[in-house]
Amino acid sequence: MTQLNKIGLEKKVQVHSWLKQINICFIPGPEITPLSEEVIDNILDQFSRSGHKVQESPDDNTDIILTTSKFGEPLPWREAIALVGRMRFNYRHSPTIFTLVHVGEDEFNQKIEYFDKVLEKEQPDQKDFDFPGLAPSAYKVLYEQGRRGGSILSLERLVQAQAKSIRVLLLVGNGQPGTIYHFDLVGANPPSHAEGSKPFYEDIVLRMVTSVSTHEITQHQVEDEIIPRSVWEKLDTPEAMRVAAQKFGESNFFTEMVIIDTLVKVPAVTDAIASQYSEGCFATWEPEINALITTITGSARPVNKSSLSDDDLAIITGVREERQGALVRHAEGKRNDPPSSEAVELIDMDNALPFIKLPSEWNIESKVPVARSKLHGHRGIASYNPDLVEFVELDAPFYDYPVTCATEAQASGIKQAFSRSEALQNPDDPRQVVFTVLPTHGIVIVEKWVSGKTPFQTIWEFFQDGHIVIDNIIPQGFHEYQFQAGQMVLKLE
Repeated sequence: MTQLNKIGLEKKVQVHSWLKQINICFIPGPEITPLSEEVIDNILDQFSRSGHKVQESPDDNTDIILTTSKFGEPLPWREAIALVGRMRFNYRHSPTIFTLVHVGEDEFNQKIEYFDKVLEKEQPDQKDFDFPGLAPSAYKVLYEQGRRGGSILSLERLVQAQAKSIRVLLLVGNGQPGTIYHFDLVGANPPSHAEGSKPFYEDIVLRMVTSVSTHEITQHQVEDEIIPRSVWEKLDTPEAMRVAAQKFGESNFFTEMVIIDTLVKVPAVTDAIASQYSEGCFATWEPEINALITTITGSARPVNKSSLSDDDLAIITGVREERQGALVRHAEGKRNDPPSSEAVELIDMDNALPFIKLPSEWNIESKVPVARSKLHGHRGIASYNPDLVEFVELDAPFYDYPVTCATEAQASGIKQAFSRSEALQNPDDPRQVVFTVLPTHGIVIVEKWVSGKTPFQTIWEFFQDGHIVIDNIIPQGFHEYQFQAGQMVLKLE
């Protein structure tokens, strides 16, 4: 068995084959520092030299609007392009807004050290998080996020709230640029280093272009055939999902969802910014109806992933031919909100994996996907037992230029990674759990059908027994697992 899983190290930087030519427009914010101006000029120049179009003003063809905001000061909502851009510039779509925010090195380090200190407390102290422009309840979000992802994540949510922008380029530097951190909805913070091995501005532009070259696949299609209430009530999987939710809750796998209104008060949240952000999803196969039972999307309404009801579940049967979303069935007598935004990635991986006939003890006549249950969470894995667990790599470009949730690119990347799983392609392989790590995002864990086990039981027992050790640290790029004392242990670059 391989004793070293090494990703990306000593490899040439690779970009995705599907990157598009995009249109970008710069609209100055209320204040631009000299260093911000220099960096923006160089970013726009790099866009031009890379074959993209820099526009004088935004229109219906604009893919990116780059703007600025001041560090530590809340931007009035009437000046936030994400909220008023359509009214101000009369475009009919929603271009992606990137806000460059400049902070000096000393102030950046002071903020990180400050969050390090206040996050050590076992309970949040509201006065520790009393920052301008935030809602009174924001301290809970900053504390919870920081405890999950460290001080950089608390700082990220603070900057996003004050800048009224989800995608932020946090420029750290004094007289010259040092680092730009790339912030997004899921809490990503990969850095572009001015003195790193990659060309600074090329790296910045490639990260921005990657983010807008893919598209969301959440336009789900509801099938006509409704599952009768009598059939739904006889299914085993809804109860299994509730039990799994409780087990994952006991291990604190899912953190509290971020509700924008608890972080910052604005008159209305537009379609450019989700009103809430959910922390992952999970799903399992139901043989009686040949469908995947999954948690619903958190953007529909707040969902407590640790305590589910039938109304928190959705049914997925496949992927739309044009890959714009999933095929969904409704069940009679229950609320039928849309499935998780990761619905396509949860079911599409089955199309690259075997369907198997289970032994007679299962009393299941139809063939089933070799992957029984799937868990997607915004966490990391510190170590795993290679005798029982398999780690599968993504294609190389995903480590240099990660993508985000609910996108076609992420679903395709996950599908390709699991298609290479030896344990899933060979049902007799003794490893019963397989996972991959999505840099800047989280993990996807899959379990096989194990005799005598209920859905997700193998996964949560592996958590309890230390065969998989969950961690708050999510790699932001290259990482590796090295063999150490019987375990494969995460080593960051």
